[in-house]
Amino acid sequence: PYRGRAACVACGACGGFGCDVGAKSSTLVAMIPGAVATARCEIRPNSYVRKIEMGKDGRASGVTYFDKDKKEVFQRAKAVVLSANGVYTPTLLFHSRTAAFPQGLANSSGQVGRNIMFDGGGGAEALFEHDVNGWKGTDVSRVIWDFFEVPKGLGLYGGGGLDMRATHWVTGGGRTWPGEPTWGREWKRRSRDYFSRMVGAAAHATSLPVSTNRVDLDPVEKDAWGLPVPRLTFTEHPLDTKLSQFFNDRSRELLQAAGAAKLSEPRVATPSKGGGAHLLGTCRMGNNRATSVTDSDHRAHDIPNLFIVDGSCLVTSTRGQPTMTIQALAFLSGVAF
Repeated sequence: PYRGRAACVACGACGGFGCDVGAKSSTLVAMIPGAVATARCEIRPNSYVRKIEMGKDGRASGVTYFDKDKKEVFQRAKAVVLSANGVYTPTLLFHSRTAAFPQGLANSSGQVGRNIMFDGGGGAEALFEHDVNGWKGTDVSRVIWDFFEVPKGLGLYGGGGLDMRATHWVTGGGRTWPGEPTWGREWKRRSRDYFSRMVGAAAHATSLPVSTNRVDLDPVEKDAWGLPVPRLTFTEHPLDTKLSQFFNDRSRELLQAAGAAKLSEPRVATPSKGGGAHLLGTCRMGNNRATSVTDSDHRAHDIPNLFIVDGSCLVTSTRGQPTMTIQALAFLSGVAF
């Protein structure tokens, strides 16, 4: 037990779910209730900020948002903290363009929206002849860091970790093994095996920042509020592809050495092939305002009371899940507010 939250019961459903016993230290459980309890934090659900408003003094004056009834509301603010991550943070800055910032708010450097990165991918799945119960335990506690730095002399760069866990059988609905039934009596007969005998290896590896990989506004498509939707332009760097293949090979070797009865084909989880949950790099941090969007306190170079605190500020992709890094930087940047 910790700070009023229950101890973990090792149900293994952390990824993508809430916690039945309230042990998971997500922001929803660990931070927001405490903030609301101070009476200085108000949550306005089902709201959608459409624009950061600027005053004549060159400072952000607040935000205009749609409430749950799609009614526009202006909220005045002494400071604006933008935390919409690597896609919607630049999208909102583009939506907020002004005469002073015709290419997007806080974008005098031209770097807003550029250098989008994802965790590199690679991996495989294994089916064992005996129960391995990969679903048990804390969901993110089984990362192999042997390849945090990839071996020299292979023409590779960077590195990462291999996440060894159950293959989210529960979240996959009718999860099955390739070539086997996906429903019906035979699937039911085998479903216990799929649940207790399947393990996946998923890489979280480095991804290179490339200035032409970017987010901008789609010239045609609109969202439900009538605003242009973000558009992603992305071409994988050849070294990222090569690194993913390295992790594919290591995944299969490790699972085979563990005694797998069957191995899947390599799982390529690169952004250009359907992977990429972590959205990083589109408002990079730096000391030089000509080549970056924020300073080391997450303050926008161009606007002194606008802060950007999310994965978009990272200048390189992480070699693992980036959430804790983002949270740590958020605590650090709080001093600047």
